[in-house]
Amino acid sequence: QVQLAESGGGLVQAGGSLRLSCAASGRTVSSYGLAWFRQPPGKEREFVAVISRSSGRSYYADSVKGRFTISRDNAKNTVYLQMNSLNPEDTAVYYCAADPSPLVRFGVTEYTYWGQGTQVTVSS
Repeated sequence: QVQLAESGGGLVQAGGSLRLSCAASGRTVSSYGLAWFRQPPGKEREFVAVISRSSGRSYYADSVKGRFTISRDNAKNTVYLQMNSLNPEDTAVYYCAADPSPLVRFGVTEYTYWGQGTQVTVSS
């Protein structure tokens, strides 16, 4: 079992950057596929990015491709989401998630472990 804790959210102006961190405890992050999801106000939780447990390859939602980067530091047992060129549509609660499957997963219901979320607000 793994526990996840996000940090790094906050208020930023449009065009700015933030880096979210998700610290894992209990198990090493290398044992899991790791993803970021977000939930905008009044909307469903949606996929943002995932990094494969087996290959280390990353995949992104079209809405963030080219602006966001997911990475994993096994030594620090942490997964990151670097967010650049932020716009107000990126405003959401951001969650990290982990699943032990070696398959790359994109669905909310496919992830076993979740953090508590961190708020990101982008002002125009």
